[in-house]
Amino acid sequence: MSPFLISLQQSRCATQKAKKGEKPKRKAKTAFTYQDPKIGEQFALCDAMRYLRAAEVGRPPTSSKYEMHVRLRTPKNGPAVRNRLRLPYPVKSDLRICVICPPDSKDAAAARAQGASLVGEEEIFDAVKEGRIEFDRCICQTDSLAKLTKAGVARILGPRGLMPSPKLGTVVKDVGAGVSQMVGASEYRERMGVVRMAIGQLGFTPEEMQKNIQTVMQSVRRDINGMSDRVNKEVFEVVLSSTNGPGFSLNGEFRSPLSIPSADLSTL
Repeated sequence: MSPFLISLQQSRCATQKAKKGEKPKRKAKTAFTYQDPKIGEQFALCDAMRYLRAAEVGRPPTSSKYEMHVRLRTPKNGPAVRNRLRLPYPVKSDLRICVICPPDSKDAAAARAQGASLVGEEEIFDAVKEGRIEFDRCICQTDSLAKLTKAGVARILGPRGLMPSPKLGTVVKDVGAGVSQMVGASEYRERMGVVRMAIGQLGFTPEEMQKNIQTVMQSVRRDINGMSDRVNKEVFEVVLSSTNGPGFSLNGEFRSPLSIPSADLSTL
């Protein structure tokens, strides 16, 4: 056998040995992985609020809010939970509401009367294309939906969660009523397996916080139950945090034997 063939055969053997020694590639995970919350310490609602209020000492009460994080056991590429609801005790915030409708119409007048900060069609489309998005929520009157679609602003508003949609109830016939319902309403949307939203002001009582949390959990579970049977999604953990505080995993209890009186958790 020629030296060339011998060297070629040796190189093939070396390549095969190298392939056998390679570690198999790990398959990409199809679901988010979380540590079991029961491994760590969990807290009653009153205790979590007590520690979070301590973390906010020295800060203006109106600048800090309680925030809720609902962690879901869910596939990575599955449909996301998203909805809007009115909390029993709304988190006060100055929402800037935009209404897409003819600026000189009766609908425009009704929207302004209910507190809309921006009303119109073409001028709003031009402002969005220029990067001037000066609103926090957007409603579209049914008859203006075609103009909104043709304007080509969906690629800008969509990723920000501002694109009106009939499914979300932001394309309406009566924009006056739509604005009225949106004032004081809160939106939530699942991202990376977690639903996050502001759940209360720092001065809220534990009872008010409890009712707000129950309302959100009922809405999230209702959204999950409304999905296809093929979607495997369930609530895994509920965490309460604040603007400047850490997160505390809740155990579902309102208070513990060591909890302080509720009245002491509502004074600022």
